[in-house]
Amino acid sequence: MKCPGQDSRYWKPDDVFDIPCPACGEPVEFFKGDLLRRCPGCGYRFRNPNFDLGCAEWCAHAAECLGLVAQVPQTSPAEGRLVSRLIEAVKREFGADQKRIAHALAVLARAEEILPSQQADPRIVLAAALLHDIGIQEAERKHGSSAPQYQELEGPPIARRILQPMGLDEATVDHICRIVGSHHSARDIDTPEFRVIWDADWLVNLPDEFPDAGPDRLRELSERLFKTEAGRKRAAQLFVNRVAGGA
Repeated sequence: MKCPGQDSRYWKPDDVFDIPCPACGEPVEFFKGDLLRRCPGCGYRFRNPNFDLGCAEWCAHAAECLGLVAQVPQTSPAEGRLVSRLIEAVKREFGADQKRIAHALAVLARAEEILPSQQADPRIVLAAALLHDIGIQEAERKHGSSAPQYQELEGPPIARRILQPMGLDEATVDHICRIVGSHHSARDIDTPEFRVIWDADWLVNLPDEFPDAGPDRLRELSERLFKTEAGRKRAAQLFVNRVAGGA
């Protein structure tokens, strides 16, 4: 059953509203429980000024119910524009492959949850989150396989081609491409930005990789797989606690 305090069936008409984007002025639709939304016009991500926690202000299960984290990044307009351009680039690259577009956006969302707790460059994290799997179609075309080693081989040249017109400095582009080229193997890289992407990708992939895992197994996997404390805590909220609660 859904929590009544967050169930939209109990909402009033004014619980859904438009807020002008602070960067470009375009109206952005918010639900009362949305903490953040991204402007569809310019990509700027900003907080909901009318954010209403409702029962989450006092409920002990708010983190599990809503997935709230203590801090959520508010991207700058420049970072928002970069994300918007990269999302369009990812859509062009993947074409009709909606599954992989959705995966890139899901990893972006998880990376944005982890990012505030890390001393990491947001531009690198946001770009690498969207581009980490960008070589998968080329791997399938050239090697007949989407195996990790082929993704890591084919991804960096495509990422570099996409990034070069974006106005990023060469060191930043190189860092992003290193993450793309190591996002499965963790080969020769262990930067804060890489750790965010590693954990964000696992947060998205864990249910598919271990669909039958019970709470003890999920707890062990979370301790072993994740590279940041924020990633481990988020995994506990999303998987361990919910599975244990339903057991």
